[in-house]
Amino acid sequence: MLDTFKQIGKEALESLKTVTTPEELEQFRIRFLARKGAVTDMLSKIGSFPAEQKKDAGALANKIKQEVTLAFEQVKNSLTGTQVQKGPMIDITLPGVDFQLGKTHIITQTVNELLEIFGRMGFAIAYGPEVEDEWHNFVALNIPEGHPARDPSDNFCIDVNKLLRSQTSTIQIRTMEKQKPPIRVVAPGRVYRPDTVDATHMFMFHQLEALVVDEGVSMVDMKSTIAQFIHVFFGKDVKYRLRPSFFPFTEPSAEVDLLFVAKDGTEKWIEVGGCGMVDPNVFNAVGIDSEKYTGWAFGFGIERLAMRKYGITDIRLLFENDLRFLKQF
Repeated sequence: MLDTFKQIGKEALESLKTVTTPEELEQFRIRFLARKGAVTDMLSKIGSFPAEQKKDAGALANKIKQEVTLAFEQVKNSLTGTQVQKGPMIDITLPGVDFQLGKTHIITQTVNELLEIFGRMGFAIAYGPEVEDEWHNFVALNIPEGHPARDPSDNFCIDVNKLLRSQTSTIQIRTMEKQKPPIRVVAPGRVYRPDTVDATHMFMFHQLEALVVDEGVSMVDMKSTIAQFIHVFFGKDVKYRLRPSFFPFTEPSAEVDLLFVAKDGTEKWIEVGGCGMVDPNVFNAVGIDSEKYTGWAFGFGIERLAMRKYGITDIRLLFENDLRFLKQF
């Protein structure tokens, strides 16, 4: 039986010497090295040997298989190396093609610049979850049941108590729950509202909230902070205004408008955010003494800030991923 193994190995090696094409090599593999090939099949026959010969039979079968397999791979490599290249030839003397490196998206650039500006003004950064509950998104912000802002058609609701946050003011609530005054934070993040998409509205956009809570804080502090920010971010010549408004979580309240100047010279005031003094009901909801502390807050739409700074007329350009547009920033 051992002689039979040796004969199979000799026959395989001799047969391999006559192989000259990939097709012949494949036929050889099927005949000798496939699952039912002659060389592979030797291993299945070891069990039929007498007990005292099984060890020698196994060693011989494995040795023959290794030798045939090694010879097979050598022939395979030699045939592969001699194959004629198909397809177009590559001129290796031509200069290489440069990789196009990615760059930071214009929204991320704007967020980083905003955080850097407010960091220099002494603000810490706070973050919060995008999936919120009604307490943080409405109740603690003094938005009662029946308020239009709580209408399910005006929010992305997940279940009866969960929704995608409609404002980053929720981060202010979470900050005041965990930290007692003095508080001085900014909170960037995505917010979601089922708005009709047009040149100035999206159903997902970014906001930057600011919150200051301390003793003796006034609306003068808020206005001077907003003015300083606008002049640093846009330049000293930019025109802005604070227009009286109403928000459930601030009293008094105002909207911040920036003057957009088109290329043809036409001017238009665009609202970029809201601001105001924190309503005492909000302080009561988070356990801060409204008799001792006052605070102010504002929230800016980051896309609208970027649009004003870079002269972008349509917010949809920021989300369409058109490289011709994005490469400009």
